[in-house]
Amino acid sequence: MRIALGQMAATTDKVANLRAVAGGIQAASDHGAELVVLPEAAMCSFARPRLEAAEPFDGPWATAVRELARVAGVTVVVGMFTTTGSERVRNTLLVTGPGVETRYDKLHLFDALGYAESRQIEAGDRAVTFEVGGHTFGLATCYDVRFPALFTHLADAGAEAILLPSSWAPGRDKLHQWRTLVTARAMDSTAFVVAVDQALADASGDHAPTGIGHSLVVDPTGTVITELGDGSEQAVVELDLDAVAAVRAQLPVLRHARDVPADPGT
Repeated sequence: MRIALGQMAATTDKVANLRAVAGGIQAASDHGAELVVLPEAAMCSFARPRLEAAEPFDGPWATAVRELARVAGVTVVVGMFTTTGSERVRNTLLVTGPGVETRYDKLHLFDALGYAESRQIEAGDRAVTFEVGGHTFGLATCYDVRFPALFTHLADAGAEAILLPSSWAPGRDKLHQWRTLVTARAMDSTAFVVAVDQALADASGDHAPTGIGHSLVVDPTGTVITELGDGSEQAVVELDLDAVAAVRAQLPVLRHARDVPADPGT
């Protein structure tokens, strides 16, 4: 399957971001991709209050993406913020395309390193898979990559590839952590991981950095197939998703996993 990566730097302008998303969808279609993955918060960067940016899941921004996907004939995975009827919103992945319509609300919120995502975001409550072209895909978002159980759960649910839109903020050792975690989750789940980050933008105005780029595609054995640079960039990879079954037969870590018994001394 041909999968496109649309690494972009979102601003606080939803209309401008929609134009960038449209460009990524068109480029994916032009290169024969069936699926295009865009970053977390592609609708609006984290530089803007989430409640101010959020829209209903059937609101104008998501509706425009659905139409773009329909016209291009590709399945689109893109990050947005959705309203909940309260002061907190959901950090949502919209998945839409021919015969596909679902959403994933980020499960693990980044309350770490002096930041509290939960002040503005309400956590999701379920893992999500969907099918394209007879293959099963799982969904995760950014900080979720630090939680192996989500990835093995998705693999147990049949996911052959796990899509990881992100807005991985810059910082000390963050690139090393990004590469290490994405690779580890591919090996944990014996699945492809397609991790698409926000590009690294300059530090002025609407372009406050909310990503480091370096989108990655890692195969089920932990081999990095593709790594992008730090700027806005498009790439298309062709993945043999049928190979996942062979890897899992030779390296059956999912079947070998056991519940760890409690220490009787505690």
